[in-house]
Amino acid sequence: MSDQISFDDFLKVDVRVGRVVEAEDFPEARKPAYKMKIDFGPDIGIKKTSAQITRHYTPDTLVGKLVMAVVNFPPRQIGPVMSEVLTLGVPDEEGEVVLLTPDKDVPIGGRLY
Repeated sequence: MSDQISFDDFLKVDVRVGRVVEAEDFPEARKPAYKMKIDFGPDIGIKKTSAQITRHYTPDTLVGKLVMAVVNFPPRQIGPVMSEVLTLGVPDEEGEVVLLTPDKDVPIGGRLY
């Protein structure tokens, strides 16, 4: 378990729901990955990211999928892609990423609480 943080620290992390609008292979990545564009609604807009999620997903299955992502980290250069959000997931039994998604259809841009 990580060190304890305060509730105020938790509130600083802005986690929102977005809908994947584009997904494609990312052959320049060191490990197999996809480049994605995720729509977080009119207040945040469409953001770019990359994710090592090739084990359980294909670009076709990602487009239209609701995902959870941190939207207030500074952009980070990942090879030729400037990643603007951190898409969230948890490991399966083999350590492969399974995306965090709402279990109901919810409006994009909604903040985790």
